[in-house]
Parts: sequence; C-alpha cells; structure tokens
Amino acid sequence: MRRLDAAIAMLVAVGVGIQVFAGNGQVGTDVAGPRWLTVPLIAVLSVPLLWRRTKPLLVGSIVLGGIVVQGLVTGSTPEGIPFIVIWVVVPYGMAAYADRREARFGLAIALAAFAVYAIQNDDVVSGRAGDVWSGAFFLIVAVGAWLAGTVVRGRRETAELAEAAAAARTDERSRMARELHDIVSHNLSVVVLQAAGARAQATGDEATLEKIERSGREALVEMRRLLGVLREDDDEGSPLAPQPGLARLPELVERVRTAGLDVELDVQGDCEGLEPAVDLSAYRIVQEGLTNALKHAGPDAHVTVQVHRTARRLAIAVTDDGAGRPAAPNGSSHGHGLAGMRERVALLGGDLHAAPQPGGGFTIDASLPVP
Repeated sequence: MRRLDAAIAMLVAVGVGIQVFAGNGQVGTDVAGPRWLTVPLIAVLSVPLLWRRTKPLLVGSIVLGGIVVQGLVTGSTPEGIPFIVIWVVVPYGMAAYADRREARFGLAIALAAFAVYAIQNDDVVSGRAGDVWSGAFFLIVAVGAWLAGTVVRGRRETAELAEAAAAARTDERSRMARELHDIVSHNLSVVVLQAAGARAQATGDEATLEKIERSGREALVEMRRLLGVLREDDDEGSPLAPQPGLARLPELVERVRTAGLDVELDVQGDCEGLEPAVDLSAYRIVQEGLTNALKHAGPDAHVTVQVHRTARRLAIAVTDDGAGRPAAPNGSSHGHGLAGMRERVALLGGDLHAAPQPGGGFTIDASLPVP
C-alpha cells in the first residue's frame, strides 16, 4: 500500500510538473501563475498523498486547499490527468479511511473546493455546453470517488465488527472454560478422594464406593474433554458461573479438610470491598491451588494458604510440602488449571509464579492490583 501511495504521489508530481514547466497544453489546461506559486504547488499537490490513508482529512484539506489557492490567485484553474487523479484519490481517501463523521466533513470540503475550482475554471466560465460539461466532469469524478470510498469503508467496518465479535466469543469461551475447570475439577477431586478414603476404611458395601470413585474419575475425564471443546471455535453456550469470593475461603478450606488434606488458612488485612473480578479471581486461585495439592501433594501433605491485602496489592500464596509434582504443560489435558490462573491474573494486570519448591512441595504465588 505504501508503494501504491508513492506511485500515485509520483504520478501527480510528474503530471503537474509537466503542466507547470512544459506549458504545451497536451495534458490539460496549463497550470497558470508565477513560478513562486506553481513550483511549490507541485509538492503541495503530491507529497501529502503519501499519508492519505493515515490522515485522510488533513491530506484532503491540504491538497484541495492548494488547488483553491492557485485558482484564487490566478483566476484560472487547470485540468488534465494529474488533476483527475487528485479528484479521485482525495475524496476517495477521505471517505474510505476516515470515520463516518470525518468522511461527511471531507465531502463538504471537496464540494466547497470544487465550487471555487469551477468558478475559476475557464471551461465553466465560458458557458459553452461542451466546455461546461468538461469542467463539471471533475465534480462527477469527485462525488463518485467519495461514494466508492464509503462502500469500501462500510465493508471494512463490517469485517472489523465480525472480528471483534469473534474475539469476544473466544474470550467468553475461555472464561467459561476457566470457570468450569475451577468449579467442577475441584469438587470432583474432593468427591474422588473422599470415596477412595471411604472405600479403604469401610467394612461393607465396597462395590458401591468403588462405583462412586470410578464415576467421579470418569466425570473428570469427560469434563476435561468438554473444556477442550469450549476452547475451540464454536458457538455453544454455557450456564452462568457462580461468583464466589474470599469471604467463602473458610468454607472452601473446610471442604478440602474433609477430603483428608491438612490445610492452614492465614488471612491478613480487610478483604471486603474488593472489585468482583479481583475477589472472584483470588478465590479461584486458592481453589485451584488446593485442587492441585489434593491431586499431587500426597496424603500426608500440609498446605498453607496465605492471603494478604495491602492498600494497593492482594498477595495470595498456596504452598504444600508434598511431592510437588507440577501440572502438565499448557495445552495438554491436565494443564488448563495453571493456564486458567495465568489468564485470570494477566487480565487483571497481576503477576503469578508457580513452581516446585527446592525441598519438595509446590508453591503458587499471585499478586493482584487492588484499585
């Protein structure tokens, strides 16, 4: 596109230069006026065209303003191929590359410039039918180019809206995938561990408990498959996700303790009044950390959950002293938990670090800004 704009600018510069210096009338009415006016006019009419896509209204004002000034000073406006190019490229650019309001303003500039151009044009002033048509041809060209530009802009805006809608759908699917993982994966992990523990200690009906455990594990596999579907490009809907917050941390910790995991909760600072997005994300980070500990830390692990709020930051740490086997890399069926946490934290402008501890165990540290 830059090469095309440079080629157009060069064509105009060469064409106007020929009409200024040759003056033989072969490419249209000569550019009248003294050299101090006509020589700079070559640059005024051509160089701004290099920026016709990025600053269409300014370029149109400069180029058409140059034509108006030349006509007012000399009383004779030129015609010819380079000026046909100008009356096509400039109105088209103002319509295609400016917004709707600026495009309409650009049309008004073009019509006002043509009015001066026509009044100072020898063909129009002559009153002869053929000559009047020759001068009016530039008006038809300008309006037609502007209308073509509006069509192009409309198509581009439609495409941009479609892209924005697709991006919004992708973001929503990612949000639903994170919520499903955080809610279902945690709860099913607790169910599986409780059923496994009950089967190991029960004196009767072991087959029923085994079915519970097997059903829970199968549900986990199916949920992970559905997460993969949600992350693909489809238009399937999803139920609205609940919105818990840090106020429900004691309930969450107690539920994990019933599954057999030793959890210590330490909350410092006033965690009330947080923005909903921060409150929900903080809860999900703790939930995912406890879920990872349930699945990977081992039966005798001790987990510490620390939440510390200051005036500007909310710090969250979930640390276990178990085996510390990390989740699978992002993109595998087991990696959506940490990936979802990173997405949440990144959206809020925070930081997250998750890694095994040197002495064993696993640590998840997150820091979220508090508006």
